[in-house]
Amino acid sequence: MTFFKKFALAGVLVAAGFSAAAPALALDDTQKKEMGEFIRQYLIDNPEVLIEAQNALEAKQQAQRVDQSTKAVAAYKDTIFASPSDITLGNPKGDVTIVEFFDYNCGYCKHALSDMDGILSKDKNVRFILKEFPILGPDSVAAHRVANAVRLVAPTKYPEFHRKLLGGTAHASEQTALAVAKSLGVDEAAIRKSMADKPNDDQVRETYQLANAIGITGTPTYVVGDEAVFGAVGGETLEEKISNVRSCGKASC
Repeated sequence: MTFFKKFALAGVLVAAGFSAAAPALALDDTQKKEMGEFIRQYLIDNPEVLIEAQNALEAKQQAQRVDQSTKAVAAYKDTIFASPSDITLGNPKGDVTIVEFFDYNCGYCKHALSDMDGILSKDKNVRFILKEFPILGPDSVAAHRVANAVRLVAPTKYPEFHRKLLGGTAHASEQTALAVAKSLGVDEAAIRKSMADKPNDDQVRETYQLANAIGITGTPTYVVGDEAVFGAVGGETLEEKISNVRSCGKASC
């Protein structure tokens, strides 16, 4: 029996459940070398197999990620959509809610700011929730602490503060966040007192826990309806998700 026939027979027997035949069909060193050379040459001659395998792996991983995120969104629905510490823009009674996990130093979040504003300007029945998710270092944490204080001290100023800080070109930090707040007329002393008396540590910790459960590893990430949407996918994709929620109750019909 040739090596390759022996190898094929081994596969058939194992598949059929004849595990007792495995020792007799075990490959020796020479056969292992021959098999390795055969596989190597096959992949060289058919490199598209590697692409197919990579695509299959990515599809499997994406399916697993979607399954994890969908289950987490259902399990933590109240915390995601109804946390009292989050800022709501747009229509507070809108029929569709978008939740965005963001970091003030995230370049993609800066780019996606126009997506949010575009949706809110065209669709007056969308509720947009901002979740403070500082993951890009100590300066981001400090900037988000200032943001939380602005939310508490001057809530009507927060939307403009958010747009100016996220939409600006300066690196977000405590200093730059305070400068933005002061430019809007928010008292620095009041901000610093709020930061000391009511830090947002618990709020950020809650967001980290949610992100871990959903499988969020970067910003921006959105939750629309029953689904997490990863990355700066653009306004058109978000609008499609909104339409789907209205049509079938899910982000993907």
